[in-house]
Amino acid sequence: MDTYEHMLEQGIKQLPETLVKTQRFEIPNAKGFIQGNKTVITNFKEIVDTFRRDIQHFLKYLLKELATPGAAEGQRLILGRKVSSLLINQKIKQYATTYVLCSTCGKPDTQIIKKEDSTFLKCTACGAQKQIPNSL
Repeated sequence: MDTYEHMLEQGIKQLPETLVKTQRFEIPNAKGFIQGNKTVITNFKEIVDTFRRDIQHFLKYLLKELATPGAAEGQRLILGRKVSSLLINQKIKQYATTYVLCSTCGKPDTQIIKKEDSTFLKCTACGAQKQIPNSL
């Protein structure tokens, strides 16, 4: 009859060296198509919901960074020119890094807080606080 400690050691030895880690938060990729001379992002609302940010804040950032006019219509975003999906996804990742993910612990559990003339990203998971650009 094996003791608990002996069985535990055997169980630990049978574990793989590295475990596959899956994160609970993944930065979504834009899905869309080109229609004439416009670009339509079909999952814009889904991206905003994933980030848990104000739709106008994200829209203003994306339009400014892509240097194009555009408007959110329901679930979609319509950009006023042809924009490559690579560039759109790069700007979405940039937004997430600056305005969503905590720079200390990397978790998306953050809030944008305004104090006097400054804007901060406050993490509700670890308590870290970082000043972010408030030019939007």
